[in-house]
Amino acid sequence: MPQSTSVSELAKLLSLQQQAFIQQPLPSAAQRKVWLQKLRGLLLEEKSAIAAAISADFSHRSVDETYLAEVLPSLEAIDYACKHLKRWMKPSRRSVSLAFQPASAKVVYQPLGVVGVLVPWNYPLFLSLGPLIGALAAGNRVMIKMSEHTPRTAQLLKELLAKVFAEDLVALVQGDAEVAIAFSQLAFDHLLFTGSTQVGRQVMQAAAQNLTPVTLELGGKSPTIISEEAPMQETAQRIAFGKTVNAGQTCVAPDYLLVHESRLDELVQALSQAVREFYPSLADNPDYTAIINPRQVERLQAYITDAQALGAEVIQLPSEAQERRLPLTLLLKVTDTMQVMQEEIFGPILPIITYKTFDEVLSYVRQRPKPLALYYFGYNKVEQQQVLQTLHAGGVCLNDTLLHVAQQDLPFGGVGASGMGHYHGYEGFLTFSHAKAVFSKSRFNAAKFIYPPYGGWLQKLILRFFLC
Repeated sequence: MPQSTSVSELAKLLSLQQQAFIQQPLPSAAQRKVWLQKLRGLLLEEKSAIAAAISADFSHRSVDETYLAEVLPSLEAIDYACKHLKRWMKPSRRSVSLAFQPASAKVVYQPLGVVGVLVPWNYPLFLSLGPLIGALAAGNRVMIKMSEHTPRTAQLLKELLAKVFAEDLVALVQGDAEVAIAFSQLAFDHLLFTGSTQVGRQVMQAAAQNLTPVTLELGGKSPTIISEEAPMQETAQRIAFGKTVNAGQTCVAPDYLLVHESRLDELVQALSQAVREFYPSLADNPDYTAIINPRQVERLQAYITDAQALGAEVIQLPSEAQERRLPLTLLLKVTDTMQVMQEEIFGPILPIITYKTFDEVLSYVRQRPKPLALYYFGYNKVEQQQVLQTLHAGGVCLNDTLLHVAQQDLPFGGVGASGMGHYHGYEGFLTFSHAKAVFSKSRFNAAKFIYPPYGGWLQKLILRFFLC
């Protein structure tokens, strides 16, 4: 069984990594690539064991889904970082104005030190290794706190990472909420948290005690806008995929749909067809993921019960459930008074709202907290530009869902209530680096002409030249 890390052990691990960083404050590009390649080899060698552990934590999750959603993006992140690392590390030359010549200026990128990573339960591999890859590429030491809801995955990753990394470089810790609170209170040089907005506030408050900068990857209610002219079969298939991957337990899953009232029936029929093609039955279906634990099942069922009591129409696709495998449930005639429209769903429930005009859609989304993701389906260029220019979200997909997160050359992060800061690719390197400004003067010092005492003729001439 997993061993919980004590609060005193957390402090010792942090001190160990801090001392190691002091001894090696600027790892070379070659050294960082060695670290990343060790991680890559470990992933390839142990992918089956990792997928089995994740499936056991969920009671069932498709091995292929873990490969596609967690292992593959992690491998691609490593390859992308290794390919571009030397260019990222290269100092950036900056201009110097005429008033301060002769001189030069540049930005030098240094590792921050020790990075803390708080990992949620829904994608335990990708959401632990993604930040780890960025932090190692930037030359840091890393401490990872796994969720207590994925104990088998946490224990396995702890054992696997220990094979290739010393604890003074990468350390994985386990424990309950008490350990997580103590972890967030450590004096890290940067802290990255992925999880709910409510817990994100607590993490930020704890980090503030040490002035620890934070990256918060939260969530919120990610809207999906369907244009009146969108091809419905193709649209429904892409939405159904985005909503049923990991049984909707995805921070960027479509949270609710906005469709023109004239196309509601067509959408429901198309979604039903798409889900039947993906998952003809839930009973013993190896492709469909279970809800992580009974508590989450109860929460999701309570949303449906509440919505139904307040007048929502409930459509389950398919109609049967099996233990913790819940069917995709469409909710029609929803209102803002329902719990399902007030909180992030994080499961296979999909409310559908109808609209009359596109301006109505834009107004509806603008009046709500800024989401982590926003999706638009349709090929109307004017509507696309209205979505991109007038709505805020951490990231946007046009005519697809989820896949923007898998693009290594795009930053991933939230805005407003859905988070702050971003990582992945180059932006991840920047997040886990200190961009240090360096100004360098030559032997000749032109600045001496403006030294006190003030009021000389040369000073007046200089001021007149630059201020007039």
